[in-house]
Amino acid sequence: MIFDVMTRVWHSPEQLGFELAEVVRSTTRRPGGIDGTIGEHTRAIDCIGCALVHGFKSQALSAVIPSEFVADVVARQPHRLAGIAGIDPMSPEWSEDLDRAKALGLVGVNISPSSQGFHPTHSTAMRLYARCANEGLPIFVGRPGVLSPAMIFDYDRPLPWDEVARSFPTLKIVLCEIGSPWIDETIALLSKHPGIYGETSGIVGQSWKLYTTLLQAHEVGVLNKIFFGSGFPSESPAAAVEAIYSLNSFALGSTLSSIPRAALRSIVERNPITTLGMKSPLTIGRNNEASTAPVRSPSNNSAFSPRR
Repeated sequence: MIFDVMTRVWHSPEQLGFELAEVVRSTTRRPGGIDGTIGEHTRAIDCIGCALVHGFKSQALSAVIPSEFVADVVARQPHRLAGIAGIDPMSPEWSEDLDRAKALGLVGVNISPSSQGFHPTHSTAMRLYARCANEGLPIFVGRPGVLSPAMIFDYDRPLPWDEVARSFPTLKIVLCEIGSPWIDETIALLSKHPGIYGETSGIVGQSWKLYTTLLQAHEVGVLNKIFFGSGFPSESPAAAVEAIYSLNSFALGSTLSSIPRAALRSIVERNPITTLGMKSPLTIGRNNEASTAPVRSPSNNSAFSPRR
């Protein structure tokens, strides 16, 4: 079964704030901009088994994809979806937002230091991490799929998460986009801390960067700590899976190293519900027989079988 740990949905790009909405509408990556509506999300995830749906909140960007909206999306396909709450530690209501998200059945927290304007070790953020550690909620750290001049890139550096992981050793932390552009720092953290993971969104559409990143992770021995994330709607899950299974084309007829296909398969089939210890009602992800279903080799432009 294929698990996608990073998808986003919105009814309007303005939910990302007006600055990011303009980027979404004007991007040249997709004709007509990026479509993150519920209908497009439903069509896009048809080829995979289960997906996490992320909310987003940033006072600094006047952005909010609320937990209520995420819960509504999840309720449409509760056997295949689980929700991640967008929490802004700089909001005075962050604790109430977290209570509400838990009451709605959301099973993790998404934060974006560069978009929310805080250093990862900010004292208020540390209080959020303490709650998440105590309540078994993993934290996903990343950007909302698009960039804006207002973001503070320095707050996205992975290394400060060393202090967080040392302070809260039971906290599960997923560094989205494998910490790009600071991938070396992320891989070092994956090696050092049992509770830190990475996921592939953001770089899955950049084939050479994806190849070199996963090869480095394989050589260091941390490929087992990387999840598959498409980053929908910036990238489709189908294209993202195809990109992973096609990586060894770089090594054909060359002296470059290849990545074992079984290791690539383990990425797209890694179960975030069990690996991160999420308290999720998503039962399909706990089916051991389903989660070990075979994945076909690429043929006829298809790198995987739908809905394993």
